[in-house]
Amino acid sequence: MQGHAETAESIALQVLAHLTSVAFYAQLGMIVAALLIALALASYLKSRIRIFREPPSESGALRDLRVAVHRMRGLLFPVLAAAGLGIASPITQSLAGAAWLVQVAQGLAFIAVVVGLVHQFVNNTTIVQLFRWVGIPVALLYAAGLLDETVAYLDSISIEIGNIRVTLYAALRTLVFGILLFWLGRLSSASGQRVIRSQTALDVGTREVIAKLFEIGIFVLIFLLLMNVMGIDLTALAVFGGALGVGLGFGLQQIASNFISGIIILLDRSITIGDYIELEDGRAGTLRELTMRSATLETFDGKDIMVPNERFITTAFVNWTHNNKKQRYSLTFQVAYKTDLEKLFEIVRETVASHPKVLSSGDLPIAERPDAEIESFGDSGINILVEFWMDGIDDGENRVGADLLLMIWTALRANGIEFPFPQREVRVLDEVKTKPA
Repeated sequence: MQGHAETAESIALQVLAHLTSVAFYAQLGMIVAALLIALALASYLKSRIRIFREPPSESGALRDLRVAVHRMRGLLFPVLAAAGLGIASPITQSLAGAAWLVQVAQGLAFIAVVVGLVHQFVNNTTIVQLFRWVGIPVALLYAAGLLDETVAYLDSISIEIGNIRVTLYAALRTLVFGILLFWLGRLSSASGQRVIRSQTALDVGTREVIAKLFEIGIFVLIFLLLMNVMGIDLTALAVFGGALGVGLGFGLQQIASNFISGIIILLDRSITIGDYIELEDGRAGTLRELTMRSATLETFDGKDIMVPNERFITTAFVNWTHNNKKQRYSLTFQVAYKTDLEKLFEIVRETVASHPKVLSSGDLPIAERPDAEIESFGDSGINILVEFWMDGIDDGENRVGADLLLMIWTALRANGIEFPFPQREVRVLDEVKTKPA
């Protein structure tokens, strides 16, 4: 008991000596000075820089970036405080011979930065847990001056497989940085593609090419950074990559073919988002998404057709709306032979032209105005052909054909024009058989 009391008394005397030393008060003064400078500088930036002072209200390609910068105004003080304390630490060490209290304050500033970043910008649960269980402990270890010792201890725990030595520190570093890099890559890729696709000065095909190349570049950069984090010499990958490429070339021919076909499609702009495409097998839909591997056609009945990019290079297809949104459609029906065709044609043209989705302006060429004519002569009546033009495809919300048939039927019935139906006349004749004389 007496030994424990002496130890506690010794510790108390050491703590008291630290708290009453000149070095302690020098560090405390340096911390207060750094915090006051950071607070004044943060207030100055918030009041002078417009993007920190006022939230961005106008729309535009970089609005998301401006909103993110504006939301960082709350992090100005802890970031500036951490930077100021980082500058103050070596100065205090050289002047007072100690900087442990400044390092503790800097660690707390780092924790405030991490918590602020997570609160403001991170919605991913995995990343939040990573910051909570990795970022904050690392900041605390740095503040306590134990970070280097902890890294050295983790680096000493290792396993050897042949000539390869894998340490616990390297494995944890690769895992943490891998999660962060791929999260940042996905976030940067989505934001970058959204910005690129909002550039109305570029046509749709060019925007898609740039967006896809941007996505590829982001993940190639992430892969190279991750290799560097793992400690792999990138120059050694040249020989290995050549050998691996030969093997993958045989095993991944189809994937490579679709990838190259996607690049060709984006460059030659044969199809673009929003085109209505009909395949050789009769399936059709609106092009909703075009990736480096496949295209997605959305049908009017809610189905998605996944089409490999190679099919658009090696097979024929019909692009209904790529160069011209206007399409011509036709309808057929029969009327009785006794019908006044001149009157019929006038009624049908007026009826078809009255539909709001049918192109019927007087400025249109005659060939694009609604028309009705004799198609052929049938067994029961005269076959009438109706032609009209419209913007878009006659399906989905533009189901014009069914509307027109109902309107024509109503208009012709109102004017007493008959629709024939097959009729057969059967005669029964009595045969008189005469016997030969």
